[in-house]
Amino acid sequence: MEPFETLLQKSIAEHGHLCAGQVIGVRMAMTGCKLIGIEEPKDEKWRKKIIAYVEIDRCATDAIQSVTGCRMGKRTLKFCDYGINAATFLNLDTKKAYRILSTEESRKIAPRYAPEETDLMRQQLIGYQRMPDDELFNIQQVQVHLEEWEMPGPSRRKAVCMRCGQVVRDRREVKQNNEVLCRICAREAYYIPYMSKAHDSQLLERENVI
Repeated sequence: MEPFETLLQKSIAEHGHLCAGQVIGVRMAMTGCKLIGIEEPKDEKWRKKIIAYVEIDRCATDAIQSVTGCRMGKRTLKFCDYGINAATFLNLDTKKAYRILSTEESRKIAPRYAPEETDLMRQQLIGYQRMPDDELFNIQQVQVHLEEWEMPGPSRRKAVCMRCGQVVRDRREVKQNNEVLCRICAREAYYIPYMSKAHDSQLLERENVI
């Protein structure tokens, strides 16, 4: 694997700026790859053997994506929206997996590793680069059960929503009252349809008439 500084510069170029999250993400990815025996995740020999689970949509996730080459479009980057600055790295061949969590304590001890810096943000930026893994991270070996429809490659399962007819891939359908539904028809959508003020007024007029 390339040196930390090289990987950090590549991550910065993709992310758009240098920040403490970039440092943490690069180090997290490097440590994860090492623990699961992936020497160069972007190399043809290794790139189909690694899956990364990220638990937050923040800067570190961009860095993990940059270092590992894992992408949601390739189904090798999995987003679990936990709001936790952590990631799990899985070797598909060996099934070996490690979850790496950025510790809250590292914020407090960062000044110890960058005593020449007086600005808190700079202390974290430099300190995170210097402190050892066991102070920056909590590392736990874990098991990840990956269903066949979660694997990279073509869809292994499709369902058709019984209300709108939409094809739903990779077992994301929902069953309600003996119906197979897409999440929109199951009222689990992240959006609601837009209604103009004119349309709202018409609805109010109808309600008043009724």
